[in-house]
Amino acid sequence: MARISVFGIGYVGVVSAACLAKDGHQVIAVDVDPGKIKAINDGLSPIVENGLDELIAEVVAAGRLTATNDVQYAIDNTDASFIAVGTPSAEDGSVGLKYVRGVCENIGAALANKSSYHSVVVRSTIVPGSCEGTCIPALESKSGKVAGKDFGVGYYPEFLRESTAIEDYYDPGLIVFGAMDKPTADFLTALNDMLNCKIHVVDLRTAEMVKYTSNTWRAVKVTFANEIGNIAKSAGLDGQTVMEILCSDEKVAMSKYFMRPGFAFGGSCLPKDVRALRHLAATNGTPAHLLNAVIEANEAQIQRAESMIEASGAKKVGFVGISFKPGTDDLRESPLAELAARLIKNGVGVEIYDPYVFEAYANNNSTAGRGNDVIPDLKDRMVESLDQMINDNGAILVGNYYKGSIPSLQEAAKTRPVLDLTRMKRDMVSDGHYQGICW
Repeated sequence: MARISVFGIGYVGVVSAACLAKDGHQVIAVDVDPGKIKAINDGLSPIVENGLDELIAEVVAAGRLTATNDVQYAIDNTDASFIAVGTPSAEDGSVGLKYVRGVCENIGAALANKSSYHSVVVRSTIVPGSCEGTCIPALESKSGKVAGKDFGVGYYPEFLRESTAIEDYYDPGLIVFGAMDKPTADFLTALNDMLNCKIHVVDLRTAEMVKYTSNTWRAVKVTFANEIGNIAKSAGLDGQTVMEILCSDEKVAMSKYFMRPGFAFGGSCLPKDVRALRHLAATNGTPAHLLNAVIEANEAQIQRAESMIEASGAKKVGFVGISFKPGTDDLRESPLAELAARLIKNGVGVEIYDPYVFEAYANNNSTAGRGNDVIPDLKDRMVESLDQMINDNGAILVGNYYKGSIPSLQEAAKTRPVLDLTRMKRDMVSDGHYQGICW
């Protein structure tokens, strides 16, 4: 079992400390508030949370949880420290790091007097780059030691919900942490090994971003549900019933297909249906802030791709894919078609490799080019050979994923701009001639 100090006896800190002690670890809770310290040492919970009173009484009586304001004592008597202090918004809306920085400085000063290895793990919610830009410099400056070498550093976000925190601790939906050293990564892995949840080990910044993404996604879902509820009410319907039915569709409601950063959405359904629902809301005098933002953001993603092409300086661009999604010849409201049309209008040459659209033309299908109302001379712009298109164009835009095209596109990226809107390979990130729209 580990010896762990938890800095900050707030909501996250006290729940974490109590659960760690329940698991058999020796835990020291650290805070500047004498009332919280006394409550813990008396076997009482300083906050109201289901089941926490009994849990703290149990682990304090067992001698596995104590509280103090003595930082040096806590560092000397533990092998790892969790930082769980608040990060309230600053006046400009940025994350407030005053308390985190202060705790890091205090821990750093105590580490200066300790010879054995110690891991410092931040659990507070902090934006990407905070560990590297604030926490590590504070720890190093006060300790005179080097992070990752003389002491460990990790970021281990929590996903506890008030009123169900203990239940969430033992039945997590997500476990992710970043560590800059192996001892800290091993410690955090061992701490979570017994839980029935996949452990994601990443870099510090990714772990910080996952925490903010999770919280923001929850806020977006609440806002979306409220907006649907408002529109449903304006139409004489029960929005809660609508959302309950939507959430029963486990195939789509949280589908990974729609939760993958990339290019704009298109097709015969999504654009027109968002517009129609927004129009219904306006007709009924109901604001649709989120639906408006969806349309604006989708348009901005097309503009983003257009800017990438402009930045490449290419006067002739080869498109890999033109339909609204791979595996179809349907161009209805395809954002790729819209992008191509804008380039053509601005005098950029455009050739297109799309095996499904090409096949429709080659077979003289009556529906060939179906849905296209923006690209002039579409049939004449289609090419059968991907390699020939690559050779004939200054830049290549990868709009749809076709597995057989990947080797040629990877080779092309060595000599010319390859602008990727779909991510042809998961391990490719923007570098040199290769540029991904979101990676």
